[in-house]
Amino acid sequence: MIRYLTAGESHGPALTGIVEGIPAGLPLKEDELALHLARRQQGYGRGGRMAFEKDHAIITSGVRFGKTMGGPISLTMENRAFQKDEAGWPVVMNKETEAGGIEKITLPRPGHADLVGAQKYRFDDIRPVIERSSARETAMRVACCGIARKFLKHFGIEIGGHVIQIGNVGYANWDEIREKTDSLYENGAEKIFKTADKSDVRCLDAELSEKMREEIKIQRKTGSSLGGIYEIIVTGVPVGLGSFTHWDQKLDGKIAQAIMGTQAMKGVEIGLGFEATKRDGQNVHDEITHDGSGFGRKTNHYGGIEGGMSNGMPIIIRGAMKPIPTMLKPLGTVDMNTLEQTETRYERSDVCALPRAVVVAESVVAPVIANAFLEKFGGDSIAEIEERFKTG
Repeated sequence: MIRYLTAGESHGPALTGIVEGIPAGLPLKEDELALHLARRQQGYGRGGRMAFEKDHAIITSGVRFGKTMGGPISLTMENRAFQKDEAGWPVVMNKETEAGGIEKITLPRPGHADLVGAQKYRFDDIRPVIERSSARETAMRVACCGIARKFLKHFGIEIGGHVIQIGNVGYANWDEIREKTDSLYENGAEKIFKTADKSDVRCLDAELSEKMREEIKIQRKTGSSLGGIYEIIVTGVPVGLGSFTHWDQKLDGKIAQAIMGTQAMKGVEIGLGFEATKRDGQNVHDEITHDGSGFGRKTNHYGGIEGGMSNGMPIIIRGAMKPIPTMLKPLGTVDMNTLEQTETRYERSDVCALPRAVVVAESVVAPVIANAFLEKFGGDSIAEIEERFKTG
């Protein structure tokens, strides 16, 4: 099965990733990973760091002659902030020697990992918490998950995402979103992200995109931040991935963990999600059809998953992202050392990271779907899996 680990700090020398469980024989090149890394750095409302960090993951093991070898794949990504010696990071983040005069950060930000992380690990300086809990880690996560994404694409499974709400600006309801999206992914979900990427807020609706930009401008002027909701669509998923037999084998449960395990996420829905609670059963459950060659559904309110298993319809996932806790306008906090009530300090950040978070969410879903696929059709090599997939 596919498993990945990331290591590294936001302002350390580099991020590192290890991906294991990728079958042998999968065609893979660094440029293919670079596509989604570049997408992650784009989007209206981004912070200053994105202006100079040009992320590129270097494959250092596990690939030969452009194909995976079946062993662990290791990746490295330099942090240019460290390499440029910006703000003295080689001193601040020195792995061996503690230099004198380095300012300790003792003002935890509300809504961040700062205070709880420092309490858990008994730090008298929040810097170690900031460095590892930072969304910078998601750059390597996108690279690692990009390999699983390439695996899925080999078997016709595509993933795409778009923004459906920023702050109070967004689509009115499920049906309005479906009218905008459903025709786009008839030939694969990648059409969704390719179309959404034409908007700097990654919204498929031009009028809403403009309103979202204005909402971000307003919050930038007030010194605050914004969150929102995105939608991820997965197409080409065969029937029967996941299982109803155990709680921890349900596909939707695993997807929810992947979304909620991503920085700043506070909610997840599959299909109609919470909107289903406002409807009666006649307008929620998807009626079953048969066209002579196979079963289908009249609608897809369940978002492609029934009883914890894929039903052959596109999987539809929504994630809710909170406003970023780092803001120009300070909030009240308490100094960890003096215990004095004071205000938060500012660290460079985005006003709204939602358009970038869509790419991360697309990515983290990939290993979940890939592992469910391997459970059903798995083998040690791509050729072996192809044989099993064909016979189904």
